[in-house]
Amino acid sequence: MAVKTLWTIDHACGHTTEADLSDRPADRRAGYARWLSARDCTDCWRAAPGEDAESKAEWLAKKQAAEQAEAQEWSEQYRMPDLEGTDRAIAWGTRCRHQLVSAAYAALVLEGTTSEAEWEAIEDAVRPLTRASWWIDQRDADPADLPELLDAATEGDRPNENPHF
Repeated sequence: MAVKTLWTIDHACGHTTEADLSDRPADRRAGYARWLSARDCTDCWRAAPGEDAESKAEWLAKKQAAEQAEAQEWSEQYRMPDLEGTDRAIAWGTRCRHQLVSAAYAALVLEGTTSEAEWEAIEDAVRPLTRASWWIDQRDADPADLPELLDAATEGDRPNENPHF
């Protein structure tokens, strides 16, 4: 199954637009679509006032802490390596990796036709992807697309012990 190129964007303003993301690599489309959806459409971007309620910030901090603890436990249980990036990106990327890989297991193995042996190969392909930014970019990807996204990842997303300078 190919990663879709035409995305329906539900903008923050409530309007919906269609965006052709075929000019972007397959593993970058979901992240860009998410970025677009967090913004108002072109016609409304000036009209929307910013909301930054203190209670929303507190709720978000608690939610992220709980998700972070769950993702850290999962990473240890499945022997996932630490991610690379800034402290903030590492925390976020760890949560994104946990959510995407867990959802992909459910979609491909539990609900799909992927065998446990095939899943182990997918899981082995997940481990070398240690750039936190790659996982953040994939946070809105369809979990069933994980194998194709792993294939699309570049060597830059899989750093090694002997980088070329």
